Amino acid sequence: MSQINISQLTFNYENSYHKIFEDVSFTIDSNWKLGFIGRNGRGKTTFLKLLMGLYDYSGVISSSVNFEYFPFDVPDPSLSTIFIVDSIFDDYEPWELDKELSLLKLNPEVLNRSFETLSRGEQTKILLVALFLKPNSFLLIDEPTNHLDLDGRMIVSDYLNKKSGFILVSHDRNFLDGCIDHVLSINKTDIDIQKGNYSSWAFNKQRQDQFELNQHKKLKQEIGHLKTAAKRTENWSQAIEKSKKGQRVSGLRPDRGHIGHQSAKMMKRSKSLEKRQEKNIQEKEKLLKNIDWSASLQLKPQRYKKERLISINHLSLFYDERQIIKNFNLTINQGDRIALIGKNGSGKSSLLKLLLGEPLTFQGDLIRGSQLTLSHIPQETGFLKGDLRRYAQDQNLNESLFKTILQKLGFSREQFEKDLASFSEGQKKKVYLARSLCQPAHLYLWDEPLNHIDVLSRIQIETLLLQTPPTMVFIEHDRSFIDQVATKIIELS
Repeated sequence: MSQINISQLTFNYENSYHKIFEDVSFTIDSNWKLGFIGRNGRGKTTFLKLLMGLYDYSGVISSSVNFEYFPFDVPDPSLSTIFIVDSIFDDYEPWELDKELSLLKLNPEVLNRSFETLSRGEQTKILLVALFLKPNSFLLIDEPTNHLDLDGRMIVSDYLNKKSGFILVSHDRNFLDGCIDHVLSINKTDIDIQKGNYSSWAFNKQRQDQFELNQHKKLKQEIGHLKTAAKRTENWSQAIEKSKKGQRVSGLRPDRGHIGHQSAKMMKRSKSLEKRQEKNIQEKEKLLKNIDWSASLQLKPQRYKKERLISINHLSLFYDERQIIKNFNLTINQGDRIALIGKNGSGKSSLLKLLLGEPLTFQGDLIRGSQLTLSHIPQETGFLKGDLRRYAQDQNLNESLFKTILQKLGFSREQFEKDLASFSEGQKKKVYLARSLCQPAHLYLWDEPLNHIDVLSRIQIETLLLQTPPTMVFIEHDRSFIDQVATKIIELS
């Protein structure tokens, strides 16, 4: 057992005045299974890279263990998978490798295939196997679930539960609950470590937020009283000043001799009281900023003229001349929130594209209502570039509403000035989310909308979809989100 010590860590990116971390200190046990939680853009990946020594910083990071970052870079994916494993670490016994493959339910046959022919989920599992083979290593696992389906997430969560010594960045609540014993959270004003899983952390956070909300109400009243007192002091000070100059106050002629003796002393007292009141107000207003607000979002779905929007009967769908869906039936009625689930490659995204009207090859009946307005969130984010204002104009969005939604999802005003191409994957996904929320539509088609999206934003979106329920079809692998939002679950096999 050893410890990782972070002492007075301060870091900001070059040409940025905003500090990602400022005078941060805490200690991590190298045997912990640590979940890492925080808003997109708060610095989770940055912190992992600081541990790896990739950036210059002030302060001290000390540890007796080696850090290994996941996902490991694979320069030549055309090489055999066993060669990729050995390039990461080759000093292992064959039975050790077989054991790790078995835990992740991987057929040893995959070792003989080129790495690029494996599915993204298989690649994720292989890299985890290779890294956990290395002794005396503390793994920094950055969002491993993005290419895992529901079954894959359960398998990897069970696998990590049998391991120790890692920091795991993930936004999937069920996944975290299955494999961590501590939570490291980057909050709005501090960094906190708690023992337990995600659910215990969320329970404690809810209690803390409620406490701060109550404090917020109480402090607002106290600040109001202080400001009233400060105003009285200001009026008193002005009255004294008028008296000293020989002006009438409330119709009375002042006693110049008496005031000449007392005015300096009283002015000094009033100024001192003003300063104390102003300092008290500022200190209390700072306390109001400790809660990490999850502002409510808005959505204005349109009601279609008929109850039924789309019907599909005996559909067979083809991709590159390969049949991926056979004899499929689906009816989308007003108010349905349909979750499409299934293993990667089962045709979920292709079905969504067909609903969008893309020219895919199919057989069977697809009846789409006339004048149906759709809003779509794509799975990939690599096409975004340019500035937010131009993007809003190109998409015919209300720029003010668009930016307000992004702020509620955790964007800072500084972020609005940056090029979209420089955004993190989570921030890019939020741009697509904000665009869709700005678009009144009869039907919302969302393809993995929560990829890279932080936990707090997921909860905001869940709350919105339950309070203002749209008609939608979505693909998602977050079990908690599906259970909360979906009115129907359709599994493709």
